[in-house]
Amino acid sequence: MKEDITTIFENDPAARSWFEVVFTYAGLHALWAHRVAHYFFVNRWYTIARVISQWSRFMTGIEIHPGAVIGRRFFIDHGMGVIIGETCEIGDDVVLYQGVTLGGTGKETGKRHPTIGSNVVISSGAKVIGSFIVGDNSRIGANAVVLSTVPPNSTVVGIPGRIVKQDGVRVGRLDHNNLPDPVIDMFRQLQKQIDELKVEVREIKHKSGGNQDHGAKNL
Repeated sequence: MKEDITTIFENDPAARSWFEVVFTYAGLHALWAHRVAHYFFVNRWYTIARVISQWSRFMTGIEIHPGAVIGRRFFIDHGMGVIIGETCEIGDDVVLYQGVTLGGTGKETGKRHPTIGSNVVISSGAKVIGSFIVGDNSRIGANAVVLSTVPPNSTVVGIPGRIVKQDGVRVGRLDHNNLPDPVIDMFRQLQKQIDELKVEVREIKHKSGGNQDHGAKNL
């Protein structure tokens, strides 16, 4: 508990005193409630675990499923609207801001939520959806929607999320090899179809022009 409080002082310049942190920081309250709920969940007291987690959600505005596994020095800043799914795994020294969702993509069973590496920062409103890994030391930009694996030491922004920096090197705007961009893929397919249609139109015009010339000679 002392480490949790110290983590807040390290990450939030607005923290003034231990009394203030212990009694007014919703992220800290949600984390401590989750640890109690997780204990009951691991020991198969599922209903008690869910009651604790739902009480915590009501009191803090932060919903953490009791099955989620959270590492050390975890910090939720502000926290309202944060959602962490059942099979989510979070490493050490992770920071989440308000409105972050670590969720699943549907009704699949088994591991269906993301695994967040250590020393990761996920900014306000970001959605990390699906069963994949966000690598260590990565940064997820505000309101980004991340749908696939993020390599370590990466910065991801946009909808859908795409890597703009990796290992300290900026990635080109048109480099979509790391994360898929369905909008760009759709435009490429449309352009390909347009090019094919242009070729067909030219061939038709060429054939029709040849037939007209042949008819004129016969006349």
